[in-house]
Amino acid sequence: MNVNPNGVSAAAPERLLNPALYAVVSANINWNYSINNQLMQVTVPFTEANDVHRYILKPSTSDFVWNAWYLEKTNFLDMYSIASKNASSTTVAAKPYMAIANILDAWTTSLITDTFGDVPYSQAIQGKSDAQFTPVFDKQEDIYRDIFRKLEEANKLLTGLTSGQLFTDTQKGLDALYGSSSTNVIEADRWRKFGNSLYLRLLLRASAKSDIMIDGLTAAQKLTQVAASPGTYPVFVNNTESAILNLTGETYPLRSPFAGYRDNDFQAVGSLSEFFVNTLSSNGDPRLPIWATKVNNAYTGIQSGYADNNVPARGSSFAVSLKLDPLLGNIINYAELQFILAEAAVKGYIPGDPKTYYNQGVQTAIEQWRLTMPANFLTTGDILFKSSGTQSEKMEQIITQKYFATFFTDFEQWYDYRRTGKPSLTIGPGVANNRILPTRLYYPIGVQTLNRTNYLDAVARLGGDNMVNKVWWQKP
Repeated sequence: MNVNPNGVSAAAPERLLNPALYAVVSANINWNYSINNQLMQVTVPFTEANDVHRYILKPSTSDFVWNAWYLEKTNFLDMYSIASKNASSTTVAAKPYMAIANILDAWTTSLITDTFGDVPYSQAIQGKSDAQFTPVFDKQEDIYRDIFRKLEEANKLLTGLTSGQLFTDTQKGLDALYGSSSTNVIEADRWRKFGNSLYLRLLLRASAKSDIMIDGLTAAQKLTQVAASPGTYPVFVNNTESAILNLTGETYPLRSPFAGYRDNDFQAVGSLSEFFVNTLSSNGDPRLPIWATKVNNAYTGIQSGYADNNVPARGSSFAVSLKLDPLLGNIINYAELQFILAEAAVKGYIPGDPKTYYNQGVQTAIEQWRLTMPANFLTTGDILFKSSGTQSEKMEQIITQKYFATFFTDFEQWYDYRRTGKPSLTIGPGVANNRILPTRLYYPIGVQTLNRTNYLDAVARLGGDNMVNKVWWQKP
């Protein structure tokens, strides 16, 4: 007995997609709101109770981040495993779901390793199958190598699919990211572009390292190949193809994580920073009025990292309309891709004028928020691309505009700062951590105690479990 005749022995891969994808996006929005935005001077608390903007993060902060990502990584691996068992069937979309699982697993894994460094990977999530409860911590470069393998496989799986291998109408309805496409071919093609755009993001992150090879190429060389081969590696070509899980306000199942917040609670995270407000205001950026409130009829930022017992007067806060905005579900957008290509052009990885990519990124980042770019916006002030400037000056412009394009996007602003030192942020007088913006998060307390031997091995390689040691792709 004890068998439910109405149950199923295993979930269909398409049934795992939306809940797992939504869970990661929702978690990322919350951590961006509470951690990234303070570290990267988007918001500043107007109470002494929250010290993240002063670079004071407790080890317990990591527990929620780590647990949520690994939980959904389990679902993406199950998606791949279940779909691969159906690979010989003509009645299910096995190949697309293997590819989707690889893309989402690569994305989630990159978040885990980019936040902590070396983490369990090859032996991770094997407690149920192999009773493996103390997995080793893989080196980050080895994890990246396998991430790239999975993205390569995903691209191949989505290449040249026949009609019998594409999504069914039922499966399309279970794909909240791209399932509303009018044809199955477009749907599969957009997932492929998502995977390859993500590939470029991660190749750029690893591009300074030469100790990793993909098909006999370094990360920088592979970036060159991918960018130069749109037929083989198609990427986003406009805003409509961006990977944005469009949230549905207070309506389930894609309910905004802030739907239960009162307006005052949403704004209580703090005021906007001087850097955030002043940069947008000085450029006449049309996004400022839809992102920020006014104080005494003016947009006003406050100092990040202010000294103890010196809380500034309250400044501008998030606009209440942001609370339920569907665009908070951003994963990777077309504008970010353009800034990736602009940086690659500045560094000589790809041919072409970086100004072209930069201008396209600036314009589409504004248009994504349902706005029109002001006339002459690209030809005035700090927005005008410094074609004759130094590489550092060009990078400052590119990463600053990318910072706004990745507004409310997990930890992307923080990852870029750790990699490039841009945008140039003024470090306040009250910060800790040797006045170094944290380079990683502590390993979770549970991991430190329950997997201590492997934890200590990882810490020895890292040089200490602190927030000043650098992960693999940050090191020279």
